[in-house]
Amino acid sequence: MLEQALDKIAEQIIALDEASLTQLRKRYLDRLFHFEPTKEWEKAVIIYFLINGVIAKNNLFNQHVVAGHTGETQKGPEKDPMGGKRGKLKVVK
Repeated sequence: MLEQALDKIAEQIIALDEASLTQLRKRYLDRLFHFEPTKEWEKAVIIYFLINGVIAKNNLFNQHVVAGHTGETQKGPEKDPMGGKRGKLKVVK
């Protein structure tokens, strides 16, 4: 049920216009830095990171399009967007 709710939220966020979100980002960043123990402050923090998430998603998408990735499985080590090789994650204690 939680996963379905998050999926629905993601669908709604994907439909939002990045240019409009970018214009709102500074407003929510200002709210983030002016802490108040209120529900409005909490929502502002979540909204700020949602906006950044959309911008990051679009940047990654554009990098893959420019690189010619079609979603097919790559052979060999994968490279990260910064040009380095991406390895397996290790558990750190």
